[in-house]
Amino acid sequence: MASILIASVPIHGHVTPLLAVARHLVDRGDDVRFLTGTRFGESVTATGARHLALSGDADYDDRVDHDKRFPQRAALSGVKAVAFDIEHMFVRPVPAQVDAVLTAHAEQTVDVLLVEPTFAAAAFLLGYPRSARPAIVDCGVLPLSFPSRDVAPFGLGLQPARWGNRIRNAVLRIATERVMRSVSALSHDIYRGIHGTDMPFSVMDWARHADAVVQFTVPSFEYPRSDLPPTVHFAGPLSATGSQAPLPPWWGDLDGTTPVVHVTQGTIANKDYTQLIVPTARALADDDVLVVVSTGGRPLETLPALPPNVRVAEYLPYDELLPRTDVFVTNGGYGGVQYALRHGVPLVVTGGKEDKPEVGARVAWSGVGVQIRRDRPTEPALGRAVRQVLEDRSFRDSARRIAADMAASGGYRVLTDVIDDLARRAIRPRSASGATDSTRRARADSRPDGSGRR
Repeated sequence: MASILIASVPIHGHVTPLLAVARHLVDRGDDVRFLTGTRFGESVTATGARHLALSGDADYDDRVDHDKRFPQRAALSGVKAVAFDIEHMFVRPVPAQVDAVLTAHAEQTVDVLLVEPTFAAAAFLLGYPRSARPAIVDCGVLPLSFPSRDVAPFGLGLQPARWGNRIRNAVLRIATERVMRSVSALSHDIYRGIHGTDMPFSVMDWARHADAVVQFTVPSFEYPRSDLPPTVHFAGPLSATGSQAPLPPWWGDLDGTTPVVHVTQGTIANKDYTQLIVPTARALADDDVLVVVSTGGRPLETLPALPPNVRVAEYLPYDELLPRTDVFVTNGGYGGVQYALRHGVPLVVTGGKEDKPEVGARVAWSGVGVQIRRDRPTEPALGRAVRQVLEDRSFRDSARRIAADMAASGGYRVLTDVIDDLARRAIRPRSASGATDSTRRARADSRPDGSGRR
């Protein structure tokens, strides 16, 4: 039995896939603790894992619109938006995150720490001697983000170029490093406060230095990299099975006689239906299709009037719905895209911030769908994109090819093999309280005064 700590920033799309991991590891007998925001306590407990709450500025509520929390963010896009998010939402909470991990490690030795890519404390924990920290595994719930000579800087949403790809990427890397200067300065400052030296690598490149990376997709949905570290393992999607919601009363309409277009904005970005749901429904009002809408939990009364070929529900049983779906229209959440592809469903993906431009670019690059780069696409653009995917069989053929790759991937076995290998190598002497002396020293040294207080 391994002692495992899972850690995630308190963002729904990052926590949810790791809840499925927690449940799987608990079921196989591992001792699992889950460090994340206070609001996810019940969800963590339901998996059988023990919930450890983040504190201070590391414990925020992602249901509060980021642009309202940070008004200056609204006007940003591309790498500037990525740099802002990294600095304010992911790097600034690092001291509290590091303290929480080291506290948990001191209370009960952690063999393996599983984190999602934006839990930036992992980058700073790597500065400790291996004897003073757990093995660290980056769980890829987002597209691979660390730099590569073969891939444009993360956040631009650019596919590999047909000609002069490495030259283009090198030029773009120089330009983006200028934008990321404030992130770099803050990272060095925090790292010096913990370790007394400058950070030896970019915070964007930390996963390359992790003990392992387990990416929750297959290689056919990720850009090829000639410099991919051997520590990267592709497991395929490990997200939980879809919502087990009851069948809605109109379910019989999905009898295979009419193409089905499913559109959702997820469970967080669903406050403004005019972003995607309403324009998709109106764009297809006169088409011979059924538009199936999920509100992500919001009451159906909050929806405006929609055309007669629209069917709505708060939640839908996705394991039943996706085999009946011809096109999935989404704002580009990584987990939702992976889940649709597991069922061989082609996509129309819109733009946005965070990782969404990168997800959309990979959808277009892999041939499984159409990317609309705007986060508020027009009705004509949505109508054209959906009809293109419906009429061109190559999109469904590509989606089914990736579905076959996912079916043949190792799934949880890949992750548990990595965990077990690292846990075997993590065995070391413990004091009576369960913490190694080096862990105690590391925890004290992480405070500016070495006292155990910040």
